[in-house]
Amino acid sequence: MTLRFAATSALMVAVLRGIDWRQLLVLLETVDWRWWFAGFAMSMGVQVIAAIRWSALARPIGFSYPITLFIWRFFEGMFFSLCLPTSIGGDVVKAYRLADSTPGRLLAGCTVVADRLMGLSALGVLAGAALLAEEFSLTLLPTLAMAATILLATLLLIWLGVGSLDRLIGLFPEPHAARQFISRLLPYQLRPNLMTQALGWSLIVQMGGAVAVSWIARGLRVDLPLGIWFGVVPLVSLAMVLPISISGVGVREGGLAFLLARHAVPAEQAVAIGLLWFLTTILGGAIGGVLFLFDRHPVLPADSASLATTSR
Repeated sequence: MTLRFAATSALMVAVLRGIDWRQLLVLLETVDWRWWFAGFAMSMGVQVIAAIRWSALARPIGFSYPITLFIWRFFEGMFFSLCLPTSIGGDVVKAYRLADSTPGRLLAGCTVVADRLMGLSALGVLAGAALLAEEFSLTLLPTLAMAATILLATLLLIWLGVGSLDRLIGLFPEPHAARQFISRLLPYQLRPNLMTQALGWSLIVQMGGAVAVSWIARGLRVDLPLGIWFGVVPLVSLAMVLPISISGVGVREGGLAFLLARHAVPAEQAVAIGLLWFLTTILGGAIGGVLFLFDRHPVLPADSASLATTSR
């Protein structure tokens, strides 16, 4: 934790060293907060959709809770991600809070990992298509064809991975605990459309996140085509997953400054966009913190009983 705090500080110093502080302050003082609020609202909306995606992956394997509980736990995870290393720091808390026993929490962790993988897959599809379109100056139809090709390849890899669950079970003897645990994930193999739907939700989430950042940027008088944001925001988001800084601080701002420079966006504006983007993350996490204070207890034991019944 100390090393990541030091890395976070070093990254921010490196980002801020090469910019005009006065210009940055002027930009922050003259923000059109209407655009920022629109971006914040969009960002919170896509978080709700992401929580619904998580519920779609968790409910078939025994976590048959109301969708509102998943939304609640998802925002709690956002709160803890502000304090824990990397943007996935809150995932552990989400899994811990979804169940009240060690086996249940391990299974909940699988749903969180599956949810995260769907999000990362969508990031890869969007970023790959946007970067290839920019690199080869593709028009709309070739870009859509490229995106569809990457999407189909991603789905194929996901289906192959999920389709091998039964073979993975066969590697363990009958009474082995790992065999019983993996068998709990078989609904994913029996319902291949579940992963397709989850990836579809993920594409909506990532595209909505890019739109949110583009609206924040408009508040700073940066008006770029949406296709550019579909490439920039996923790449920055992927970098923020790396265990480098706390809550992606420094990575977000530096990544925007680097990627937007080729589009003639001054470093001061790029860093200001990053800071206002981080502000939406802070406020979203604050909502999760308030929800956590209202419900600091794990799920009811009755829910764990339903999980135990599902495993038999």
